[in-house]
Amino acid sequence: MESLRAWKHGPDRKPLLLMGARQVGKTFILKKFGEGEYENTVYLNFENNQPLCKLFEESLDPKVLLKVLSIESNSVITPGKTLLIFDEVQECPKALNSLKYFCEEAPEIHIVAAGSLLGVKLKHVKGFPVGKVEFLTLYPMSFFEYLDAQNQSMLREYVEKYEKIEPLPTPLHDKLLNHFKEYLFVGGMPEAVAAYLKTQNLSKVREIQNAILNAYALDFAKHAPKDQIMKINQVWASIPSQLAKENKKFIYSVIRVGARAREFEGALQWLLEAGLIHKVSLISTPKIPLSAYADFSIFKIYLVDVGLLGAMSNLDPKAILHENELFQEFKGSITENYIAEELVHSGYRLYYWASEGRAEVDYIIEQEGLIYPLEVKSGNSSKKKSLKVYGDTFHPTMLIRSSPMNLRKDGKVLSCPLYLIEELKTLLTSSY
Repeated sequence: MESLRAWKHGPDRKPLLLMGARQVGKTFILKKFGEGEYENTVYLNFENNQPLCKLFEESLDPKVLLKVLSIESNSVITPGKTLLIFDEVQECPKALNSLKYFCEEAPEIHIVAAGSLLGVKLKHVKGFPVGKVEFLTLYPMSFFEYLDAQNQSMLREYVEKYEKIEPLPTPLHDKLLNHFKEYLFVGGMPEAVAAYLKTQNLSKVREIQNAILNAYALDFAKHAPKDQIMKINQVWASIPSQLAKENKKFIYSVIRVGARAREFEGALQWLLEAGLIHKVSLISTPKIPLSAYADFSIFKIYLVDVGLLGAMSNLDPKAILHENELFQEFKGSITENYIAEELVHSGYRLYYWASEGRAEVDYIIEQEGLIYPLEVKSGNSSKKKSLKVYGDTFHPTMLIRSSPMNLRKDGKVLSCPLYLIEELKTLLTSSY
C-alpha cells in the first residue's frame, strides 16, 4: 500500500503494472487502494470479456477510450480523482499496448494494470510499452505482515525498532518462534492466512493451499505453450523431491531418468516468469557484482510460498507442535524456502556458494558494496563448518547465521533468528 501511495504522488508517474503470482491479493489491494485514495474507482476485468477487449481493438486513443469506458462503467473518469484498474490485462494485448498512449497523451490519468501471468505474457505482446510503464511486484505475505494479521502489530513494531544486537527477552523470543512455526505451515497466501485466523484449523488451511495448487495446474494447461505443459508439470512436481536431497542443487534426472537441461529450460523459465519459483544461482567467487561470477547453469529452486511447499510435500500439521521438527523437515528446506522469500521481498538477488564438496553456504548477499555469507540452520546447534570454511577463504567483514536461536553477535558471527530475517538490512547496519 505504501508503494502504491508513493506511485500516486510520484512526480513522473507512469501507468503502473502490478505483477505477482495468482492469488497473492493483487485485485484486493488495488480495490482497497482505490477506496482509500480516490473519489471513485473504475474497475475493468479483461478475463473472458471479449466485448471489452474489442473496444481496444477499435482504438488506442486515450480520449476515445476514456469516453467509451466512462459510458461502459457508468462512471466519470476524472484526472487525479479516479483510479482506473485494468485487471487480468494479459488477456487483452491491445489494452497493454494502450498504456503507452496513456503515458504519452494522458499522463494525468491514474491507471494501474494487473495480471497473474504478466511475466509470461509480456514477451509475446507486440508493441509492449517499453519505458512507458512502472513495475511493482506483490508477493505472498511476509512473516511481519502475518503478525499484523494475527493482531500482533505491537510485537511487530517492537522487533522492527529493536536496534541492539543482543538477545530479545526470552518470553518474546518464544512467542515469536511460536508464531513463526505457524507461519511456516500457513504461509503467506492471503486466503490461507484468513482461513487460519477465522478457524484456527490447519486442515482447512491445507484445503485452501491445495485448491491454490490446483488453480496453478489449470493455469499451466490454459496459458503455457502446448509443447511445454507436460514439462512444466514435471518440473513443478519435482520441486519437493529436489529440496528433500542433502544437496539441493536442481538435478534434471530427478524429473525423469536421463532428462537433459535443454529439454526443461523452457519449463523452468515459464515458472520463473509466472512468479511461482525463486532461482538461487551458484557463485564461484564472492566478488562484486555477484551476477558477474554466477554460474546460471547450476542452481537451486524454491517456491513462491513456504505454505504451498508444505502442501506439495504433504507436511503433517502435527509438525508445528514439536520443538524443532518443523524446522528440520525435508533437511531444512522449509526454512531455506522461507529465507529465499524474505530475501527477495527485501530486494536481494539470490546466490549461493559451494566449494568442491567441502562446504556450502546457503545464500550470498550483497549490501552497500559488501558481500555477506548467510547460512540457514534448522536446529539450535551452533556448529558452523561451512561458514568457517568461507570465512577462512574469503575473510568477509561479517558472517551471518540464521536459526531458531536468539539474536546475538559473537565476534564476526551475527546470529539472526529466523523470524528476524526481514530486518537483516537494519541489523547489518547496526552491527558495526
